[in-house]
Amino acid sequence: MTDLAVLHIPALSDNYIWLVHDPASAETIVVDPAQADPVLAVLAERGWTLTAIWNTHWHPDHTGGNAALKAATGCTVIAPAAEAAKIPTADRLVGEGDMVAIGAHRAAVLEVPAHTAGHIAYHFAGDALVFVGDTLFAMGCGRLFEGTAEQMFANMQRLAALPDETQVYCAHEYTLSNARYARVAEPDNAAVVARLAEVEQRRTAGEATVPTTIAEERATNPFLRAADARMLAERRAAKDSFVA
Repeated sequence: MTDLAVLHIPALSDNYIWLVHDPASAETIVVDPAQADPVLAVLAERGWTLTAIWNTHWHPDHTGGNAALKAATGCTVIAPAAEAAKIPTADRLVGEGDMVAIGAHRAAVLEVPAHTAGHIAYHFAGDALVFVGDTLFAMGCGRLFEGTAEQMFANMQRLAALPDETQVYCAHEYTLSNARYARVAEPDNAAVVARLAEVEQRRTAGEATVPTTIAEERATNPFLRAADARMLAERRAAKDSFVA
């Protein structure tokens, strides 16, 4: 159990910005700020001071708030080294094996390319948390914009190997569409049927469906459950044209 406070801030049409606060050090980070104003509003409401931005990849709906937040707070921007040219606000560039921290809580940088060529994730092994950007979604995975199915399959295998209880923080509320596709991809999976019903109920109530857990994804995510890269590619192509 972690003592980090993790808040979701809705942004744009379906993004989640993650604000992480460490009570012991009073440090606060934000993961993938699509916009600055919603983050600044929550910081003011909570009385927290932003110390760092952690980006998982360069897409504007993950970095759009960087410049304004940096200007307003003087925070440090940490970003993937392989995407330095596309994230001009970056102060520190990180890659596989690097460690980043908030207070005494340390996270390992994992390189998980496929959605973008330099995509990274941040894994807090001691807190059983992982911030995955657009690589792993609840019951889904990111589109293959700059990489291959083989890369995404390797990402899925790597993330699936994390402990069951690991909380997975992704950056979009895509779960309902993903669950409806999972029902088609694995029609005999009773866990998918049950989770679809739960997701429908939660979305009807206006509730977020993330974070998820590695255990839930192992049971219900058709991309993480794909037997090989070819199956993942077929499922990704099917999902790309799927009408929920």
